[in-house]
Amino acid sequence: MELYYTTLFEYISRIITLPEGDRESVRRSFKPLFVPKDTVIEKAGEVPGYHNFIVSGFMRNFHLDGDNNEITTDLNDGPRFFTSYFHFMNRTVSNENLHCITDCAILRISRDDAEATAATSTTQKDYTIRILQEHLQKDKERINDMANLTAETRHAKFAQANPGIIRHVPLKYIASYLGITQRHLSRLRSGG
Repeated sequence: MELYYTTLFEYISRIITLPEGDRESVRRSFKPLFVPKDTVIEKAGEVPGYHNFIVSGFMRNFHLDGDNNEITTDLNDGPRFFTSYFHFMNRTVSNENLHCITDCAILRISRDDAEATAATSTTQKDYTIRILQEHLQKDKERINDMANLTAETRHAKFAQANPGIIRHVPLKYIASYLGITQRHLSRLRSGG
């Protein structure tokens, strides 16, 4: 399990140096969890209870549209923090599901534990703000790409930035995330 924490510390270290006291706080408050493939760990219609850190594996956020089609709104692999951010932070009912596409190794912290550790941590606020800023910037870029790039360009950009996802995540989830049909994405990938 120490590998889980080492991965998290390496991820945070690209933003800020964690003092040993904060590392101990992380070890106490983040719980390791192995989640089998194709498991929904947070369901729509509930208040998200955890902030998750993907140590390894592939996860997505999705919601159902008016026709009951799954719409993938976030797609990621580790290492990365992953949750329904707005609803987690505001303790509101989420319309999103958090789905482990593959087997996933994660660390998770409850909302109550996150608040408790924030009161004693010297660095948690700083790295949390930076991580949220990165997430917001990524969302802004995705919205801009959806509005301004062709499906072919969106796919090429996504494939270049996310080769692991391209190799390990089913085509239907990637197509949904990119806002194109699975058939169109199949044609793009085959060069036709």
